[in-house]
Amino acid sequence: MANAEVMRGDDAMRECIDHCMACHRVCLETLADCLKRGSRLAEPGPLRLLMDCVDICETSARFMLRGSNLHSRTCFACAEVCAACATACEELGDEGLMEACADACRSCEESCRGMSGGVMPQPLNPEAAQRFADLPA
Repeated sequence: MANAEVMRGDDAMRECIDHCMACHRVCLETLADCLKRGSRLAEPGPLRLLMDCVDICETSARFMLRGSNLHSRTCFACAEVCAACATACEELGDEGLMEACADACRSCEESCRGMSGGVMPQPLNPEAAQRFADLPA
């Protein structure tokens, strides 16, 4: 599906792209704010999660914009990362930007779950997956 077709035809995909880009922006702003403010907000775990969320949201939006047949896979990963990021932001309990970040992550998570079908699609190569499953532990 070409970019113009995505923009014209599929409202759910357009909405998901918008949620991904909004989450990308808010997480990036939150990351910068956490680094500036320091203390527990600048601990490696939450910062890494914010960076993960920034990256996967942009990646998912790009997959959908270019009409990739693999967008459901990036959306599945995006939903998982956004859920974890929202929880981390809520646990930090800071008003303002952290709350906005959690809200953006929850919106993106819900939208991406819808685009992914809620479950990880089957592997692209079922034979390779079976060979991997047959390997000794």
